[in-house]
Amino acid sequence: MKRSFRSNIPVRIDVALLILRVWVSASLFIKHGLDKVLHFQDMAARFPDPIHVGARTGLIYALISDALCTILVAAGFLTRLAAFLIVVNLGVVFGVMHGFYFGDGNAELVYVYLGAYIVLVLTGAGRYSVDSYL
Repeated sequence: MKRSFRSNIPVRIDVALLILRVWVSASLFIKHGLDKVLHFQDMAARFPDPIHVGARTGLIYALISDALCTILVAAGFLTRLAAFLIVVNLGVVFGVMHGFYFGDGNAELVYVYLGAYIVLVLTGAGRYSVDSYL
């Protein structure tokens, strides 16, 4: 009994990483990435520029982060790199736009996303991913 339980722990971790990757990536893509893809031109005129790189440049980075990188993370392809790019974007949003919880009061979801993607940067995609297959 004890032996079979121990042999299932890595499988459970890999399944948990798969669920985490797909869950948070689908959520971030649907809520933010898809909106940026579909309304890029509309957003370009009014996108914030908190770190002074230009509104269009910031929007392009956010588009890459929220659309492309979320798909890569969900698939488990280049997971650590894609998750790191998402963490950088979320770090700017959380720290600069939301003032580390002291800003406009809407930072909770960003905080949760940030924590999930930091975990994925540290752990990688797990066994059930394109990274593991390659």
